[in-house]
Amino acid sequence: MSRWLPILSIVAIPLAGLTSRGDGQQPNDKLRTELEAVMNGPDYKHAHWGVLVADLESGRTLYEHNADKLFTPASTTKLYSVASALDALGAEHRFETPVVRKGEIDKEGQLRGDVILVASGDLTMGGRTTADGKIAFKDHDHTYANGNDKAELTAPDPLAGLNELAQQVASAGVKRIRGEVLIDDRLFEKAESTGSGPIRLTPIMINDNLIDFRIVPTQAGQPARVEIRPPCESYQFDMRVDTAAKGSPLRLEHSAPSPGRMVLRGQIAEDSKPLVRVHEAEDPANHARALFIEALRHAGIVVDASPYLPNRPEKLPERDDVAKLPRVATLTSLPFAENARLILKVSHNLHASTLPLLVAVKHKRQTLEAGLRLQHDFLKRCGVEVDTISFGGGAGGSRADCTTPRATVQLLRHMPTRPDYAVYEAALPILGVDGTLADVIPADSPARGKVRAKTGTFFWKNTMNDRFLLNSKALAGYVQTVKGRKLAFAFFVNNTHLQKATDTVREGKALGKLAEIVYRNE
Repeated sequence: MSRWLPILSIVAIPLAGLTSRGDGQQPNDKLRTELEAVMNGPDYKHAHWGVLVADLESGRTLYEHNADKLFTPASTTKLYSVASALDALGAEHRFETPVVRKGEIDKEGQLRGDVILVASGDLTMGGRTTADGKIAFKDHDHTYANGNDKAELTAPDPLAGLNELAQQVASAGVKRIRGEVLIDDRLFEKAESTGSGPIRLTPIMINDNLIDFRIVPTQAGQPARVEIRPPCESYQFDMRVDTAAKGSPLRLEHSAPSPGRMVLRGQIAEDSKPLVRVHEAEDPANHARALFIEALRHAGIVVDASPYLPNRPEKLPERDDVAKLPRVATLTSLPFAENARLILKVSHNLHASTLPLLVAVKHKRQTLEAGLRLQHDFLKRCGVEVDTISFGGGAGGSRADCTTPRATVQLLRHMPTRPDYAVYEAALPILGVDGTLADVIPADSPARGKVRAKTGTFFWKNTMNDRFLLNSKALAGYVQTVKGRKLAFAFFVNNTHLQKATDTVREGKALGKLAEIVYRNE
């Protein structure tokens, strides 16, 4: 996608703190001085800051700067989209994915007709479910593996949901499927994610529609071990990664010369940790169909349909007619509260981008536009000054995404009035503990565990100068201060220069420092 931003002439202006707290009290001078010492640092000469800190219960402002100006929110957008989805779906909502049959099963167990898996928008399809009924996550999610060498895979089998459905089909008496295996993915109109990672938004998601390659070094001079997950019999893989001497540079290159074929080449140092790389399935419905056929065969069912052929949506009955067909299997998801936790903890762009579409479906609509209009109505009911802000998607990567510190704090202050607040708060990353806030402060920081907040990062390549422009680094959420006060806050810094993409860690630590300052001064 070609993306262009105008070059602006920016004059650095020293920040001015709040002169009145709006309640007749004087501002906390120490809080202001320490916050502005960070915000006026040399790295931010050309940057724009927006900050608002307020008492959660009373709404009393403790500090603000540019609180009514628009900022690029990056992934703090997910605070809005998750809140809207919780309102529309409910924390206890469970996705039901049925498999229906078109045709009769004879006395030999032969189905002389088609099997149809009806996609329901289940974001994980049982592929992250742990033994204790949670959705598994790693602090560095596999969806970002191609740009993050820290990415890890979760332990559960990504095909667990498909395997469960296949076993149910076998238990329903089906021994052979003479007809087709079809994926009905007509729940909502197709769209694209507005963040990094997988881009195709679809109601069928198996392993986030990704194929994972876990590359494990062996001994220098020997091939590295490449583990493919999930196993895909319909793909052809040509993998050759050499194990190089300790300290050797990493070189990995993967390509898809044609659909269904993957090539991986390169080297990994003997002393390197295992690395993950991913490939997005070209067509999620085709991919899910192939994997489902394989699952049915592993369940002992003879399937005449070939996994190498594409899905055939033209063979599907009308949607109302599909709903009337006999079920032979149903996969029921974990409560939506678990999806909210995954999205916010790891900043899952694919799932967050899907939320407005799921909100639309709940109201019997099918488009991203409809879902965002419904989100507008929800935010307005929350008391958010919604007409002062802008969203073009659910994840935070749309060029139309702009919000203010004040609107963000208005949402954060409203959420405790809702019965699902405990779910919302528990889903947020914890400073110094987990998710995208796991490593932004020192392990011995007194603020560790005292802040629950959503992060945001958004940057582009500054091609002219061969470096990067950090359009946004953001942090917004709640802090339990050293004095026992509960505060809501929003921090945004837009437009600062980076030498390399990994330098976003610098701004992450700066925002973590702001949170520490608020924690110990209020």
